[in-house]
Amino acid sequence: MDAVTASNDSPVDSLSFEAARDELVRVVAELEQGSPTLEHSLALWERGEALAARCEEWLLGAKCRLDAARDAASGGDDA
Repeated sequence: MDAVTASNDSPVDSLSFEAARDELVRVVAELEQGSPTLEHSLALWERGEALAARCEEWLLGAKCRLDAARDAASGGDDA
């Protein structure tokens, strides 16, 4: 419980992809083990949802950067 509480001090939108992914793995593991209270489970779930959204943001951003690099390398043609 303490590890997740400590992690909750960091705003999700400030986390790197790796930090968000690693914390998400910890949150899922704790949810799978079961929490002592429903309130704690809900807090974990909400944190997990926010972390998953942050990871998706990073991945979509990386995809856009790759697409832009491919377009630049091919001369910007839509072929």
